[in-house]
Amino acid sequence: MKDRYIAFSLPTGIGADTGGFAGDIGAIVREFSQYFKVIVNPNAVNGGILSAINKNMLYTEGYAFDNFLCAKLNLNPVLKRNKTGVVFDKAIPDTVLNVHLNTLNALKVVQGLDIMPHVVTKKPVGVEFSLNGNISSGTLKNPETLLEAAKSLTAQGADVIAAVCFFGEDADDEDYSNGCGIDPIGGIEAIISHLIVKELNIPCAHAPAFFDIDISKKLENPKVASECISSTYLPCVIQGLEYAPHFVCSGGINVCDIEYLIVPDNALGSKAVFGALENNIKICAVKNPSKLDVGCEKLKISDILRFDSYEECLCHIKKNRV
Repeated sequence: MKDRYIAFSLPTGIGADTGGFAGDIGAIVREFSQYFKVIVNPNAVNGGILSAINKNMLYTEGYAFDNFLCAKLNLNPVLKRNKTGVVFDKAIPDTVLNVHLNTLNALKVVQGLDIMPHVVTKKPVGVEFSLNGNISSGTLKNPETLLEAAKSLTAQGADVIAAVCFFGEDADDEDYSNGCGIDPIGGIEAIISHLIVKELNIPCAHAPAFFDIDISKKLENPKVASECISSTYLPCVIQGLEYAPHFVCSGGINVCDIEYLIVPDNALGSKAVFGALENNIKICAVKNPSKLDVGCEKLKISDILRFDSYEECLCHIKKNRV
């Protein structure tokens, strides 16, 4: 009998009370994965040096996640480790780059990951990020240099791409650090990974690099603590991509294999949700306050399952799963 799956979405940069920070919904996703195979976007499991990913989860970048649920691509699970290509922004200072290279070497030695020799972009990528009201966004001055570097790795046999762009000196936001705001770089990070996935049709995830690589010595909010115990956010990306599914036109897992899509109850305006509705996937809207306000009432959708907690949602799916 063919496996059935659920999809678990926690959109990037919406300031969700649970999952809007640094891997703080990872334990919940792991609970679901004890009972089901889970399609999950990186934001839900990435936690800096830590990752909530396991082999019962399919780590699927947000752009591909949406297209999968809109029946525009299928996912082909891999049985062996992916060959990971890593792109570094030319703007990253040598001292900071060395920290990231030490991280890659440690992952190769300790976990035996298949990581190719890295590539540095020919020009600075030129990351600019902004936080305006409830929107985390940004731009890239030289997106073509990032794509060129990624293409060179795919030509050498990379199965997946980890991108590391330079974000300068300061991306601190007091509200975010206190566990009640929006990730100020979440929007531009999504733009970076979306660009590579869209143009190259290859799994990708992004890790930011900052000039300040000192580890915090003060007690931080638990929701952001995983970002404060390492000088790099690269480990969770590399570990997530290790067994990330490939994107295919046919075969593998298709949208018809998905029974449920789980999403915050005020984040129902995404392509993933509309794709799920079109493809008769049951949508579970879980109470999880965020900066968005797109709920059932605004969309005038009545056939969505509503839950007060992820625990209640899990119990329902376990009880009613086909």
